Amino acid sequence: MEERDLIKRAKKGNHEAFAILFREHYPFLVKYLMKVTMNRDQAEELAQDTMAKCVEKIHQYNGKSKFSSWLISIATNRYIDLQRKKKREQNWQNEEVYGRKLKWEMESRNEEWNDVLAALSTLSEDIRLPIILKHYYGYSYEEIGQMTEVAPGTVKSRVHHGIIRLRKELKIDEQPSGT
Repeated sequence: MEERDLIKRAKKGNHEAFAILFREHYPFLVKYLMKVTMNRDQAEELAQDTMAKCVEKIHQYNGKSKFSSWLISIATNRYIDLQRKKKREQNWQNEEVYGRKLKWEMESRNEEWNDVLAALSTLSEDIRLPIILKHYYGYSYEEIGQMTEVAPGTVKSRVHHGIIRLRKELKIDEQPSGT
């Protein structure tokens, strides 16, 4: 049976046709993704995710490109999404580490809260407010976003850049002289 006929049948919900398409294209897809990810397990997971997305979106395939090209574009987008998610998670983890480190360093130095207040006063309100809500009151980025009517991603960015400025203002990253 020709690929075009299999695609038509799969679009109509024929599971057998889709199984044949899956069997024919899965090895090719895994090989492509192995080259992209350099990780066999991740490549297989992404290939399965791609095929699941294909089942969901098969009705959108218009036949203007080869079916394998369409699958590669789905796989590539899934990979890019995964990388973005990993980056967001890493940034969030870094934010948490920096916040805890800042708090510990302030406590271990027995520094007055007044020093922190002075440093906070150097920040603009749109940066200071999310930092206070996140690290002093413990609200989530989503909650802060709702309170301030700002996207959670923007809140995260403001907190991140504000913490960097606070650390610089409080000279937390500087090494003691004479050592």
